[in-house]
Amino acid sequence: MAEENITSTNEVKEEVKGDTPIQEEVNKQEEVKQPEEKKDEKKGLFKKKDDEEKKKLQEEVDSLKDKYLRANAEMQNMRRRMEEEKANLLKYEGEELIKRLLPIVDNFERAIQMDDTNLDDEVSKFLSGFKMIYGNLSDTLKGYEVEVMDILNKPFDPNTMEAVLTEDAPGVEPNTVVDVLQKGYTYKGKVIRHAMVKVSK
Repeated sequence: MAEENITSTNEVKEEVKGDTPIQEEVNKQEEVKQPEEKKDEKKGLFKKKDDEEKKKLQEEVDSLKDKYLRANAEMQNMRRRMEEEKANLLKYEGEELIKRLLPIVDNFERAIQMDDTNLDDEVSKFLSGFKMIYGNLSDTLKGYEVEVMDILNKPFDPNTMEAVLTEDAPGVEPNTVVDVLQKGYTYKGKVIRHAMVKVSK
């Protein structure tokens, strides 16, 4: 009987020495936790690298986007400038021809300023013909928006006039146009010939 008790006590001791099912489960969980913690550490390192790469890629994307927007804006500006230049060329396409016609208009004006009272009939007929041609030419130029500048007795403007002579003019403000020596013209609002004027001192 005593022997049986000793044996059973030894068995209990061995059972106590061995891991209980609960302890075994705890041990397993701890074993599982350790690799998971290592994995988390590795994940953390990779995550940092991934974040840095994402940040770098985002910066590159932003830089390329900025360059694209700038290039696109520059292209639009160039297109607009070209369209404006083309529109101006079309708008003032007859400018050179009109500039060449203006001296002819000047000559007609000089011719018709002659006093035809002392001329014989034949010269008088020529003069009336000149007046008719001058009238037609002036109407044609007006039809193309060529206008004579109205500057007599106006303040001198260097943007539209050239002062050729100055003179004392009593009762007239200084820098006032007192005589037009050669008419100035505008074409569609643009000055194509400056007027030559005499200005008061």
